[in-house]
Amino acid sequence: MSWNSRKSAFSHEEVSAEHRLTKSLSWPHLIALGVGAIVGTGILTLIGVGADKAGPSVILSFVIAGAICACAALAYAEMATMIPASGSAYTYSYVVIGELFAWVVGWSLILEYSLVVSAVAVGWSGYAAPLLHDAFGVPMALMQGPELGGIVNVPAVLIIFVVAGLLILGTRESATLNAVLVLVKLAALVVFVAVTLPSFDSANFEPFMPFGFGKSVTADGVERGVMAAAAIIFFAFYGFDAIATAAEETKNPARDLSIGIVGSMVLCVLIYMAVAACAIGALTYTSFANSPEPLALILRELQHPWAARYLAISAVIALPTVILAFFYGQSRIFFVMARDGLLPRSLAQVSQRGSPTRVTLFTAAIVAVLAGLIPLNELAALANAGTLVAFGSVAGCMLIMRRRAPEAERKFRVPAAALVGAIAILGCAYLFYSLPSTTQTYFVIAQIVGLAIYFGFGRRHSQVGAAQ
Repeated sequence: MSWNSRKSAFSHEEVSAEHRLTKSLSWPHLIALGVGAIVGTGILTLIGVGADKAGPSVILSFVIAGAICACAALAYAEMATMIPASGSAYTYSYVVIGELFAWVVGWSLILEYSLVVSAVAVGWSGYAAPLLHDAFGVPMALMQGPELGGIVNVPAVLIIFVVAGLLILGTRESATLNAVLVLVKLAALVVFVAVTLPSFDSANFEPFMPFGFGKSVTADGVERGVMAAAAIIFFAFYGFDAIATAAEETKNPARDLSIGIVGSMVLCVLIYMAVAACAIGALTYTSFANSPEPLALILRELQHPWAARYLAISAVIALPTVILAFFYGQSRIFFVMARDGLLPRSLAQVSQRGSPTRVTLFTAAIVAVLAGLIPLNELAALANAGTLVAFGSVAGCMLIMRRRAPEAERKFRVPAAALVGAIAILGCAYLFYSLPSTTQTYFVIAQIVGLAIYFGFGRRHSQVGAAQ
């Protein structure tokens, strides 16, 4: 069995019935899935983190991170229509480059999705716990992890299993509910923009770039700068790749995948720019830098407590859309890797409703343990690194296929493919360099663990390797 075996692209009908997903999604579901994943904890919390690292020029950080993500999104759209199979970057890498590289990418995606689902669940618990305490008298010690003196973050664990139940119920049903909750979340951001816009003061943008452009260590030992902020708030943009994992469940992938991926990215970039500009224009960035709830804080400082409360309640109601979107992507990555034999194939069975019940419950168990016991900052440490590897690999696959099979049918073609691909690859590499050095070290350690699993289990049980 070769570690460099390549997987062939396959049609939906070639998959056996017990491993076949049901086609039930159209492009509105995909856009809602993407917006649900992208517009979430990033815009609600990372404006404060980004402002601490870049000052008012965090808006430029959003532009840079969004531009790199947009280039990666275009590459995803082309690859998704050429290879309309679940697994996104993992599957593309398997088909185009080979098994070992696909494992590295798949392992990176597992890290990304697991950490993001767990981190968002912990973030949701931070909003929900005070409401549960005030409304029902639930002791805070029962709703906090060890880092805050508790034992297990119970709300975070519960919300994960609630979302898992929705996914087991059925992909279309959960996607429809997701679309409704996305509208709730967008309405809250519209209220934020409407309330803060009258208080806009251009003086709050001076000095625009207090910490410079590149990553540098300031006097307090913190890595700051426009790119340092971009490397962190990159978290706020990814999520559209969850759409690519839905390829096998999309009714018309040739049309709907490109609309879903590109449409959700464009919509979210516009939303982020409007919210960030209003936030900084309404209040000096030092007032909300590093706040865990910067938007609500801004509204309270502007003497609009009703709007702050509405935003908090909307976050509690709608943040599960982020969990759902990333949970969906995580379970599908596990599913496809198990179907390929790189993980136990017993996980790759679907229920009578066409949902991968086993792998969904397996995923829920893993992320629930992470969310219940591990602090938020540690959960988020590796998410960006894994995502950058996946995004860069998809752009690389797109460029390789342009040279290897230039005449192959492409329902969507990236304009100026060489330039777009280069921006995606080099941009992801620079953002990876701009991450904290400790995150880079942890990522290397995680990849070593992943390679040990591959050579210990995956390579010996690979379905593609056994057939070649």
